[in-house]
Amino acid sequence: MNYHNIEKDNMLNGDGLRTVLWVSGCNHHCRGCQNPVTWNPEDGLPFDDAAKAELFSYLDADYCSGLTLSGGDPMFPDNRADVLKLVREFRKRYGQTKTIWMYTGYQFRDISYHPILDFIDVIVDGEYIENQRNTMRLWCGSDNQIIWEKHDGHWTPMPKEYQKSLSDINGGCCDG
Repeated sequence: MNYHNIEKDNMLNGDGLRTVLWVSGCNHHCRGCQNPVTWNPEDGLPFDDAAKAELFSYLDADYCSGLTLSGGDPMFPDNRADVLKLVREFRKRYGQTKTIWMYTGYQFRDISYHPILDFIDVIVDGEYIENQRNTMRLWCGSDNQIIWEKHDGHWTPMPKEYQKSLSDINGGCCDG
């Protein structure tokens, strides 16, 4: 698996202060994608032991809420085996003290069988659809995307009325 960036102290890609791994490889090629540079699985850098050590050094910080997997697409077929190894190692190291968020262009129903989901806490699913873009929704790029949360081993969509928006965080200063 290749990756493009490891970002620490990110507040936009999941709840809390997070470390984000931007993987390479995506077969959705959404029109208006903010990360088309991550589509080619051959681009970027190899996710080797040095990259993994860097990632875990950021995750070890007490203030870090957890890992967010994005890209590209962590569920791109060529990424799945390496992502599964990574999330297993994450859980072995942190247990349930930190969370894992994953962004994928696949719909939840199409990947719900995959063992990666045993280790994930929150999934933001669905391709980015440019004409459904919503800059006021936190954690999603377009209105078709669904945030799925796991509670007691069961997945449920987060009701939109409970999802935070940027105007909630900024006290309404960003309302259109």
